[in-house]
Amino acid sequence: MPDQPPRRLGVLGGTFDPLHVAHLAAATQVADAFRLDRVLFVPTGQPWQKSHYSSAEDRFLMTSLGTTGDPRFACSRIEIDRRGPTYTLDTMRMLRGFHGADTEMFFIAGADAVLQLDTWKGIEVLGEYCEIIAVTRPGFEMGEIEERPGWPRVRAFEMEPMDVSATDIRRRVHERDSVEGLVPAPVMDYIEQRGLYLQGAESVDA
Repeated sequence: MPDQPPRRLGVLGGTFDPLHVAHLAAATQVADAFRLDRVLFVPTGQPWQKSHYSSAEDRFLMTSLGTTGDPRFACSRIEIDRRGPTYTLDTMRMLRGFHGADTEMFFIAGADAVLQLDTWKGIEVLGEYCEIIAVTRPGFEMGEIEERPGWPRVRAFEMEPMDVSATDIRRRVHERDSVEGLVPAPVMDYIEQRGLYLQGAESVDA
């Protein structure tokens, strides 16, 4: 029997350079809290707000390898295969066309990014396609986000603290330090096999 389409779909976008355990923890906790049937990890193709990142194929494969542990997780090439800069609106519009109007969609993003909603392309119509779940850390003050016509509803979610970042992982790999426990084992193996991050560790987080 083919998989049933999700009734509640979470979309977690990011550079995933590399995917790490905090990404997985956020997806798990949000899925539990919001009763999501599926969390779709969507590696960005050409991140318009970042200038340094690994190849799209490397990031997609790391994300695919790292998300196999939870049957609710899936990985999409929707942005990898689309040319040009990556915008949330384009992705959510395409997913709406694929899943139909019966699927409730939630875009999952860090609170820092959500506080910059006025810089997002097409924010004035994004609410037609999804709500936003803003993942915060303990003690982070979201404040009031001004509601404007067409903007998506924003729900804040405080996740359990995890001191993990892609920037630190890239630095550790570059300095030949262990990243065991910071990334899923298949991702760690892939990084080693491909020799990723040995040439440098940019400060851009993911």
